[in-house]
Amino acid sequence: MGYRTLILSSMVEGETKEAARMHTAIAKEILASGQPLRAPACVISGGETTVTIRGQGLGGRNQEFCLAAALDLTGLPSSVVVLSGGTDGNDGPTPAAGAIVDNHTVQRGIQAGVKATEYLRNNDSFHFFEKTGELLVTGPTKTNVMDVRLVLVR
Repeated sequence: MGYRTLILSSMVEGETKEAARMHTAIAKEILASGQPLRAPACVISGGETTVTIRGQGLGGRNQEFCLAAALDLTGLPSSVVVLSGGTDGNDGPTPAAGAIVDNHTVQRGIQAGVKATEYLRNNDSFHFFEKTGELLVTGPTKTNVMDVRLVLVR
């Protein structure tokens, strides 16, 4: 498909929202300077991050990663798509493996009557993506390697 690829790491750990910001910063750098590779680009990472729970919502680390990424991508002039999912098909106590978002996700939320910042603050990414239709639902895969993330920049 013509994408230049970069395997960032298979060992990404740490706070989920911070890991998401790092991934979106790389996407922004690709758009701004063509570094560390030129668009169209696919940045791949794996590993398992953690969520500090402060709210009463529902979701897992992959959905939270995507919601944080979507907020950072808002307003970008070019297409950026982020997927984060558990290879086992589960993300926290939800039927989703994760989510797939882009630089228009927050706007889709507004159109659906939900505010991304409020849902992220409440750790309620599952219900946000349920309303925007961006959940990644695979069903059980009978494998558990790690979480996988793809950042596509066009």
